Amino acid sequence: MKWSLCLFGLAASALAQPPAIPVGADAYRQWERWPYQRIGARAYMRSTYDRRGGNESADASHFLYQQADDFNVTLDVESPGVLYFVRYNHWHGSPWHYEVDHRDRIVQETSTADPLHPAPGSTFLPERSFPKPLAWTWAETKGADLSWVPIGFTQSFRMAYSRTFYGTGYYIYHQFVDGARLSRPISSWDGAPPDADVLDLINRSGTDLAPAGTGGIREQSGRIEVPADRTVSVWSRADGPTMLRALEFSVPRDRALEFSRVRLRVTWDGRAAASIDAPIGLFYGAGVLYNRDNREYLVRSFPMVIRYGPDRVYLSCYFPMPFFRSARVELTGADLPIADIDWKVRFAPYRDPPNHVGYFHATYRDHPSPEPGKDLVLLDTTRTEGGGDWSGQFVGTSFIFSHAAVLNTLEGDPRFFFDDSLTPQAQGTGTEEWGGGGDYWGGETMTLPFAGHPTGARSAQAAVSDEDRIESAYRFLLADLMPFGRNARIQLEHGGNNESTEHYETVAYWYGLPAPSLVQTDELIVGDPASERRHRYASPDASPPYQITSRYEWGPDTLNGREIYPAQTDRGRTTKTFSEFTLRIDPSNFGVMLRRKLDYSFPNQRAEVFVADAGAGRREWKPAGIWYLAGSNTCVFSDPGARQELGATQHFVETSNRRFRDDEFLLPLALTGGRNAIRVRVKFTPVSRPLFPGYPLPELAWSEMRYTAYSFVMPKFTLPD
Repeated sequence: MKWSLCLFGLAASALAQPPAIPVGADAYRQWERWPYQRIGARAYMRSTYDRRGGNESADASHFLYQQADDFNVTLDVESPGVLYFVRYNHWHGSPWHYEVDHRDRIVQETSTADPLHPAPGSTFLPERSFPKPLAWTWAETKGADLSWVPIGFTQSFRMAYSRTFYGTGYYIYHQFVDGARLSRPISSWDGAPPDADVLDLINRSGTDLAPAGTGGIREQSGRIEVPADRTVSVWSRADGPTMLRALEFSVPRDRALEFSRVRLRVTWDGRAAASIDAPIGLFYGAGVLYNRDNREYLVRSFPMVIRYGPDRVYLSCYFPMPFFRSARVELTGADLPIADIDWKVRFAPYRDPPNHVGYFHATYRDHPSPEPGKDLVLLDTTRTEGGGDWSGQFVGTSFIFSHAAVLNTLEGDPRFFFDDSLTPQAQGTGTEEWGGGGDYWGGETMTLPFAGHPTGARSAQAAVSDEDRIESAYRFLLADLMPFGRNARIQLEHGGNNESTEHYETVAYWYGLPAPSLVQTDELIVGDPASERRHRYASPDASPPYQITSRYEWGPDTLNGREIYPAQTDRGRTTKTFSEFTLRIDPSNFGVMLRRKLDYSFPNQRAEVFVADAGAGRREWKPAGIWYLAGSNTCVFSDPGARQELGATQHFVETSNRRFRDDEFLLPLALTGGRNAIRVRVKFTPVSRPLFPGYPLPELAWSEMRYTAYSFVMPKFTLPD
């Protein structure tokens, strides 16, 4: 078969099906499916960030609402899903409530009993439910309690903190189209321990994980010299669909520093630009190959390893990397020639359709002078490799955040935007939190399977060399990866208000295919007469259109008296009963995502969603699920202050000026498949809950400014000639 002449996707076959999505424990044990498209899956990262755009209390203790003094809610989700990651600062907030499908389970840490005298060797409790290597506490992480234990829920999930002192955290969860191809049904978490084979697999981090000797696996190796400022070929292959399973190098220990700056370039299928193009040290997870305390492992993560032997340094990458026609691996020298570089690749035939996977990318960006007030942009797929639409998943970062051992720049928050959303689907609380630590890791280094701070001195004064001042971190996503269907924009705040002047260098890891798996098919602009007529909008009790001048959550509004993000004006309606409208969709869809722009000043907006055929005549409305957005632009702040671990819960009400928000709802495949248009009914079901007990109930309403329909489809991918 001539791949270059074939069009892959639904156009080639009406019966084409998406690849199965590994769910729960399968998301680990089926790690070889890292590159595969997650069509019908969405990822969200929520946190306790300062809603007003600043860095109040280091983004801690901002709660959606307080149900009781010992039930302070940070995450509230309806519809099935899986919570894949949780990060807390030490034991603060514990005991934590994990309310899974309306059943409350208490999770805590051993330091909870006497938080003024934290216990060495602490663990999560119940320990059998949160064992290493999927759960770690502050002693190993240098400042955080982390859990990658999958927590499934079939109806709803709430997380609440019993204590509010320094109650910081962020959480990653996935939700799926009802009818998406999942590797297993989602089941409600009952506290059972994670599967032993998954624990054994993650415990092998730092060893050779790639398959060998079976299934057509082949291995090739060699030794090269890289001249200064010149590019040499390492390995190439051009004989059909292949999955690269390991890419390894080793160099003499006394040349490791110079090797850090060598550039790795990998080009797939003769594309115009290399998909991997980064300094080799940063690519493998460390900002520099400088081993300040002579550790065996500088990086001992699941996909990347940097190991120091007696005479050589070994670098291994186990991210699966598919290509369909050819691959070319090259190294470009830096300042000095380096001899005795050993290389090894392991690869196997790839047998699935090309549009089932994405190319592996490592996108490098140098940020020598961050723009005041604006996030660093680590990745913008609309401007990468020619731009256009890309579908795939974001799977991690490796980054230098200072060349001068400055740690306070770590106050910057991650913000990730996917598929045209103007609200970040992922909003974090700080850079070291993203890297798995807390309190700047206490200046110490650490390496875990999915997060680490491998290099950097405790301070500039403690550094023994220029290389020792290079501070770096990594964060890899496997079960908690973040799919996208048309574009991804990965941003990182530099300093608590984008004021840091530190020199950053970043690598964003992602899988991407240059074709969309999520296509916009229609948009209703509520309040616009022509758009409402065209979409047969009906809402008998809706308010008249009203104007809002506000902002999205993009960072600080002003910096040093200069406005960064001016307010914008839009309009919409509210209803306290129901709205109906018609939207066009792609009949070959595998489910539909509705995105709503709304006024977030109305709290806890909840509605029952129904779908019917868009044709004339009597309609048979079928339930599609619950559309629920917890909280509002008003939150309750409760941080008893310094040294008040057991201080009483506080009730400070804070309202941000960010009323614009984009929110998403996934329509079941059974209600959308084969249709080119649907009629949608959104029935408001108010949640009468005060911000905290005794606080007046606010006005409740369903806000609607825009409804945008996106259809999940198989990417239509053509290999270049």
